[in-house]
Amino acid sequence: MKVSVIGSGYVGSVTAACFADVGHEVVCVDIDEKKVEQINKGVPPIYEEGLEELLGKYAGKRLIATTDSVFAVQDTEISFICVGTPSGEDGSIDLSIVRAAAGSIGEALAKKEGYHVVVVKSTVVPETTEKVVLPILEEKSGKKAGKDFGVAMNPEFLREGKAVYDFMHPDKIVVGANDRRAGDLVSELYRGFDCEVTHTIPRTAEMIKYANNSFLATKISFANEIGNICKKLGIDTYEVMQAVGKDFRISPNFLNSGAGFGGSCFPKDVKALIGKAKDIGYEPLLLESVIAVNEKQPLLMTEILERKAGDLKGKKVAVLGLAFKNDTDDIRESRAIPIIAELLRLGARIFAYDPMAAGSMKRVFPTIEYCKSAAEALKDADACLVMTEWEEFKELDAEFEDMKEKIVIDGRRIIRAKGLDYEGLCW
Repeated sequence: MKVSVIGSGYVGSVTAACFADVGHEVVCVDIDEKKVEQINKGVPPIYEEGLEELLGKYAGKRLIATTDSVFAVQDTEISFICVGTPSGEDGSIDLSIVRAAAGSIGEALAKKEGYHVVVVKSTVVPETTEKVVLPILEEKSGKKAGKDFGVAMNPEFLREGKAVYDFMHPDKIVVGANDRRAGDLVSELYRGFDCEVTHTIPRTAEMIKYANNSFLATKISFANEIGNICKKLGIDTYEVMQAVGKDFRISPNFLNSGAGFGGSCFPKDVKALIGKAKDIGYEPLLLESVIAVNEKQPLLMTEILERKAGDLKGKKVAVLGLAFKNDTDDIRESRAIPIIAELLRLGARIFAYDPMAAGSMKRVFPTIEYCKSAAEALKDADACLVMTEWEEFKELDAEFEDMKEKIVIDGRRIIRAKGLDYEGLCW
């Protein structure tokens, strides 16, 4: 089939490359000419494991990029909206980019003969597809949804760092559509996937995405709450959760205590669902608690550090890990951000290291020292905070010998070296 993908960020570039890999012809659309040029050269606009290989294989063949949305819609059967939905200060999502994408598609549909399906893949709160996107498409195209064109919602369930793998090996595919023709055409894209397609209506598909991420975030905050209690009682929370996870109703996933969750999905999605719930007159107490625990969690590390090291003013603190998780350069909602902000407030000198995310973090904290290795960050340090679960941190050992004081606070339970003044966040 012929597919156009509007937006070439994290979701858009992965969606385009993976659809090309299963045999579809794909046109990427982006207003950023530099991104378009990159994609056409086979260079990914973001880092994601396996993405460079796919773009290198299909760019200029089954996959091309353009700034011309009219051409893209005219030349394809299905258009995916994969643009960003950033959070506002109140946690609600900003739909301005989604609206703009829908408007440009609608204008292109006005000039197109024949049936076309528009699919929202961006994460949007329930009712957005039907009450925001659909009316814009009808207004701009002068056509009728369900008759002249179809509208569907097809949420993504991708882990950053493993997005290509997750796209190609889904545990669920959800297609929400109000008319069967649109739903069937979207489902046809996934014919070669070994996964059942769940058919529903758009608002239910939107809610499935939010419920999915909110539940995973709840498991993390629950594990952290239990971990904080276990620490005060002298109990190994990992031993507790290892046993709890054996219950088939619970599973062991997302039960590791630590510095909390970050990234582009969990914090934003939980806050957006909280905002939507309040808009319809419901107070989501559990979801608000999930966010409250997560925002407090990393700051417990500085409390431990102050207890061990005393006044932090002028002291050198090594921060290992800046990305919100390993295998990505994404710092969105990274738990290192509130930690660094608090250390700066307390007057500490920060020497940070991350294998991939230093460049991104420099835009947030331009004045701290960025090191080229963990060893460089640790040299003569008064303390070390471990924020991201990078594999290379698990192998650190002799590097700690060069610290001035061997105080190590571990937010991810990955440090194995001996002879340290070591303390875990929840253990």
